[in-house]
Amino acid sequence: MKIVLIRHGMTEGNVSRRYIGITDENLCPKGQQILNENIKSRKYPMADIVFSSTMKRCVQTAKIIYPEKDILKEELLKECDFGIFEGKNYMELSDEPLYQQWIDSGGSNTFPGGENPYGFRKRSVEGFYKCMDFVYRMNCEDKKIETVAFVVHGGTIMSVMSNAFGGDYYDYSCRNGSGYILECKFDENNLLHYSGYCGLDS
Repeated sequence: MKIVLIRHGMTEGNVSRRYIGITDENLCPKGQQILNENIKSRKYPMADIVFSSTMKRCVQTAKIIYPEKDILKEELLKECDFGIFEGKNYMELSDEPLYQQWIDSGGSNTFPGGENPYGFRKRSVEGFYKCMDFVYRMNCEDKKIETVAFVVHGGTIMSVMSNAFGGDYYDYSCRNGSGYILECKFDENNLLHYSGYCGLDS
């Protein structure tokens, strides 16, 4: 079985390098253009089933890449809540003491007024396996799902990849419209076993 993890297309907040978590932005024109170029170059594999975060930028991306598919939305796959950093970039936060404290913590402290990074990662992985449990049950009904696509956020992808393959969370950072292809299989106890992965740009 293949699992395709795709980061949503670019938004205006991404262009400005802002912390965009719970802000429900649309794709920007440039983001849509890049996705369409990627489709023309056949960057994205076909998928039997498509899951998405509930955020607009992910749902819009999923509909552009997989227009013929019903998009199954999962709330647990949403991006992190960046609290008081939401909607701002590092330049705008450079004089904010709480931001410096967060940087000094190595990004491990709870975002002020927002979500704990490790809690977010746990939630993301929980949402991913909730969706894969649905796939397992579909396969038990002889639906023969061979490729599963997830259109989600950069943080969600880093959470899933670091959980599955180890290494540092930030090792799996990827650009908008890019991501990873995972090779895996279920065992008889509904546990996923991974045999490897490659980047969508590989």
